[in-house]
Amino acid sequence: MELGDVLGRDFYDRDPRQVAVDLLGCVLAHETDEGTASGVIVETEAYLCMDDPACHAYRWPEMKNRTIFKGPGLAYVYLIYGRYPLINVNCEEEGKGSAVLIRALAPLVGLDLMAERRGKLDLCTGPGKLTQALGIEMRHDAHDLTHPPLTLRYGEASEGEIVATTRIGLSRGTELPYRYLVEGDPNVSVPPKTVAERGLRRGGPVPTI
Repeated sequence: MELGDVLGRDFYDRDPRQVAVDLLGCVLAHETDEGTASGVIVETEAYLCMDDPACHAYRWPEMKNRTIFKGPGLAYVYLIYGRYPLINVNCEEEGKGSAVLIRALAPLVGLDLMAERRGKLDLCTGPGKLTQALGIEMRHDAHDLTHPPLTLRYGEASEGEIVATTRIGLSRGTELPYRYLVEGDPNVSVPPKTVAERGLRRGGPVPTI
């Protein structure tokens, strides 16, 4: 299966809420010596720099969060629970410190490879699961996602409705409806308990909430 065109840097140099919606339906792909593994993005979370207490940029730059300030299109990879890498993509200009977390994928290419890495058939239904399935590690922090081997690529808009809901797995900023997902997709990490906004679409305005 051919992968779509790699998303350019300008795609990310925008409000992370717009980027988070527009990434739904796009493809995260990792090409390695073992083979290519990829998936269609079905769930994201936006983090809004200094105005967002859950964003790693809410505090001033430190060694562990320095990558998030380095400008659009770079991968910001960090460990959760000291063990599981999560992948974000930086948004807006250098120094701003906003990003989008990729939370779930619908597996597309390399399912056998992903299952081997995961040791189970539950492949990409969460941010820590998808990095393991795609072989994404801490060494990919600050990787330029506009260049192989780890890229984000254009994909067709998902058929399901895009909705906004509150973020999960956080201790701060949980009330903010900055999680975006394709409603009803079986690969979404956690179905929304409430929906803050419906009818979102790629290429549309910044979500109103």
